[in-house]
Amino acid sequence: MEPAPAAGTRPSSPVEAPGESIAPENVTVEGVRGWLVPFRALRHRNFRLFFAGQLTSLTGTWMQTVAQSWLVLKLTNSPLMLGVVTFANYLPILLVALFAGVVVDHVDRRRLITIAQALLMMSAFVLAALTWTGVVRVEHVIILAAFNGLVSSFEMPGRQAFVVEMVGIEDLPNAIALNSMMFNGARTLGPAIAGMLIYLVGTATCFFLNGVSYLAVIWSLFAMNVPRKTVQTEGMDMLRRVLEGMTYVWEHKPTFYLLLVVAINSGLGIQYNVLMPVFAQNILHTGSRGYGVLMAAQGIGAVAGAVTLAWRSGTSRGLRQTLTFGLFLTAISIIAFGFSSSMIFSLIAQLFIGAGLINYMATTNTMLQIFVSDQLRGRVMSFYTMSFIGLAPIGALMVGALGEHIGPQATVVICGALSLGCAILLLTRLDVIRTAQEAAEAA
Repeated sequence: MEPAPAAGTRPSSPVEAPGESIAPENVTVEGVRGWLVPFRALRHRNFRLFFAGQLTSLTGTWMQTVAQSWLVLKLTNSPLMLGVVTFANYLPILLVALFAGVVVDHVDRRRLITIAQALLMMSAFVLAALTWTGVVRVEHVIILAAFNGLVSSFEMPGRQAFVVEMVGIEDLPNAIALNSMMFNGARTLGPAIAGMLIYLVGTATCFFLNGVSYLAVIWSLFAMNVPRKTVQTEGMDMLRRVLEGMTYVWEHKPTFYLLLVVAINSGLGIQYNVLMPVFAQNILHTGSRGYGVLMAAQGIGAVAGAVTLAWRSGTSRGLRQTLTFGLFLTAISIIAFGFSSSMIFSLIAQLFIGAGLINYMATTNTMLQIFVSDQLRGRVMSFYTMSFIGLAPIGALMVGALGEHIGPQATVVICGALSLGCAILLLTRLDVIRTAQEAAEAA
């Protein structure tokens, strides 16, 4: 993931990469028409297995996310501690993501993902046991969050780069859209289920069921028919490989601007989510069930946005339009959510946030993978992971602290204003992105 492009050169078109590294396996349908068009990536057996396994596992992950935030709030009643837990989860990703990208480019990605999923499963079972026995403290939650972040530093870029091995370049944009649909379908189901389970049986059951859900994705990975990737021991100079990735990102300006906007928006703008339990309990007065419904509403909006994205043809102009529209919609909706003290209005705002965010993020992912050659894919996806999460530790702490000092509503409005600034910045860089798209198409 041929040698990496020389510093300062335009990256090879993904179509030019060796077919063996990206060729899809087990294609069961030669052509897709009509209502099946949005689901065309599912004609690949490996991707169908991956889709089903991930949907089950991510539903459990969202159950744990909601239950963990609720547990921390009950243990501490502190918005700041919610930020601290998020900080602990994100910090390891910030520290090791660049080096993880080199590993992703040199190992069998399926094996890497399988090991990571097994470790995350163990972590969920440990948290469930601590909670069930009544000995859990916020320190335990922080330590496990940091461990999960470390494992995710390798799992996330590995999973992103693995998609092209399942479907090939032709169906990559659709596979990314379906991944987004699956991710947010889980975000719809998981919080809703968690809200009810917390009310009926407590948070520990959510943690346990999340652990069980990892078995689905581990099974799907074992069931795939993917050629085993040869481990590259030659040239595994960690620092040099990291510098190759950094040089590409710095010199390929469309990639640089896309990652910069992701870093600012994800690290500061959408961190308003840290205060969601506070909104549910203290402003909307809806308790844990309301918290689950608010999180599910954002997931429903994202699923709707992903379905719309999957229908689109993926033309260069269409991708640019989706990119900017999605970010503007997200920013305006976050500001509206901050001003809201009505559950109905808040739910509507969450729907639009989800729809806008998924269109923006999925399109960014698609553009990055189309621009880069397979030999650098893992490193670029690690930069993407770091951009998406890198500033989040600081952002989570800032949002938590501001929530305590100036109030949650004013803090959320500030988050929305920062997202709006990102949208304006992106709008001013569309010419650079268009030029890169035209160059890739010409190649």
